[in-house]
Amino acid sequence: MRNVFCKVPLWEASRTLAAVAGGREPAERVILHARLVNVCTAEVQEDIGVAIARGRIAMVGDVGHCIGPDTDVLDAAGQYIAPGFLDGHIHIESSMLSAGEYAKAVIPHGTTGIYPDPHEICNVLGPEGVKWMMDDAARSPLKTMFVMPSCVPAVPGFEDTGSFVGPADVAAAMGWERMVGLGEMMNFPGILSGSDHAHDIVGATLKADKIVTGHYSMPETGPGLNAYIASGIRCCHESTRAEDALAKMRLGMYAQLREGSAWHDLHEVAKAITEHTVDTRFACLISDDTHPHTLTALGHMDHILRRAVEEGIDPVTAIQMATINTAQCYQMDHELGSITPGKCADMVFLEDLERFAVTRVLIDGEIVAEKGRMLAELPPYAYPEQALHSMHIKDAITPESFVVPAPAGKDEVEIRAIQVIPARVGDYEKHVTLKVQDGKLESDTEQDVLKTVVFERHHATGAKGVGFVKGFGIKRGALASTVAHDAHNLLVMGTNDADMALAANTLIQCGGGMAAVQDGKVLGCAPLPIAGLMNDKPAAEMAGLVAGLEEAWKQIGCTLPSPFMTMALIPLACLPELRLTDRGLVDCTAFRFVPLETGEEA
Repeated sequence: MRNVFCKVPLWEASRTLAAVAGGREPAERVILHARLVNVCTAEVQEDIGVAIARGRIAMVGDVGHCIGPDTDVLDAAGQYIAPGFLDGHIHIESSMLSAGEYAKAVIPHGTTGIYPDPHEICNVLGPEGVKWMMDDAARSPLKTMFVMPSCVPAVPGFEDTGSFVGPADVAAAMGWERMVGLGEMMNFPGILSGSDHAHDIVGATLKADKIVTGHYSMPETGPGLNAYIASGIRCCHESTRAEDALAKMRLGMYAQLREGSAWHDLHEVAKAITEHTVDTRFACLISDDTHPHTLTALGHMDHILRRAVEEGIDPVTAIQMATINTAQCYQMDHELGSITPGKCADMVFLEDLERFAVTRVLIDGEIVAEKGRMLAELPPYAYPEQALHSMHIKDAITPESFVVPAPAGKDEVEIRAIQVIPARVGDYEKHVTLKVQDGKLESDTEQDVLKTVVFERHHATGAKGVGFVKGFGIKRGALASTVAHDAHNLLVMGTNDADMALAANTLIQCGGGMAAVQDGKVLGCAPLPIAGLMNDKPAAEMAGLVAGLEEAWKQIGCTLPSPFMTMALIPLACLPELRLTDRGLVDCTAFRFVPLETGEEA
């Protein structure tokens, strides 16, 4: 794959690199006395030097002959150097930061390249929104290698989004200079059933000779998984069991092992490596979704590397999984992912291979961060007005908007409820009996059951889905969010109609975001005016807002980790078992709408 992300293309720099390696020209920068984490051979080499010219590596080894009078010499003094960390699957929008602010947050932690799937902003603003995010990202030295969203909507016919992406849109996007592949193909039912829409989207990517990324969330490793891989899909981040990840690797699919703010999968999926004697070349480490407080408090790929080592993965193997394996997954290892001659000079300095404390970061040979501080200055970027006004609700939201009438003549009703699972992306369908109160169905905090409503917010259609959710532990109050995967409609959950209305209207007034309310008072609000998903404030400031929301969640009774991220998946109809969209309850194992009451037919 042609790489436009390095400072200078190899064909333009090759003559200079050869001259520097041969001692005929001096290097621009030289690193001495480093302990090289060689991801090509899975070893640590002692007292290694690296010569850099034109943003690329000219030589690795004894580089004394590459030093001239104007060469900048960095003495690593025995520190480790490793390739810059790559995150092979990330949604920038989940950080609630703009692309530029996200780069400022992750570069000091050793991340030099990411492969974002911007399907959140695309679901709201369409391909134009993707272009705006690409423009935002281009101002940063972080190599931001986009994949085009494949599923807008995620599962056609089950939700209403702000836009639509078809095969022609994907084909056009494959011609964009910074587009390297296709975003996660969540419509695996369409792939398995032979849907023209799904296969034509994949086909448009394959015709462009670019990478198709996957999302196979079913606990099935036989004909279905084989068919999915055979269609051309190269990687998948949805393994939650060790056997899932191992099966994918054995079939030549890159298993992207996830450790995000809410989805803590490494504890289980790491066993695919630690409990089996297998080659790990098809294993990658990724974050998927990371909140700003995680980035500021724990880090990014450095944090995930620490977690991998805690789970028993060898440190050098873990670094391979965050560098060369990811580059190979995207067929970019000829440019990225290793400290070897000709490659982009993207590298990190580390104090050790346990804490992965990053002391210095280079991108294209330039020092962009030191001792946790970003050095590179970013020019400003402003999203257009269209991106800042995305809340289009048809009717005024009042407490009456949340009334759920009970079937006539019944004292109690057995309903389907969505049972969330702490720190996991899946959920369960649970049957719960609710008592009828004044002809209505209400939340039941004794059973930990909360009324939940999804309002369509893109085209003012007035569509509204109603259901109940179990497992959050909330005793009083309400929560609302426009971060509601993947259609990002307005999601409201609570114990009473008045607080639910206040939470919803708080977000309508601020252009989207997340809010927590109790007893008529707003306890916390994180405004996200960019598509109702992001804010252009710095990570530390956003982390403070999110921390306030976390405290508000605790105050109203919730103890889940990153509960807003768990809440945000309630409408995601491509994940099992039961979900709620603006069109109603969806059985995501049979892919059909189901009624709220268990005894009724859809």
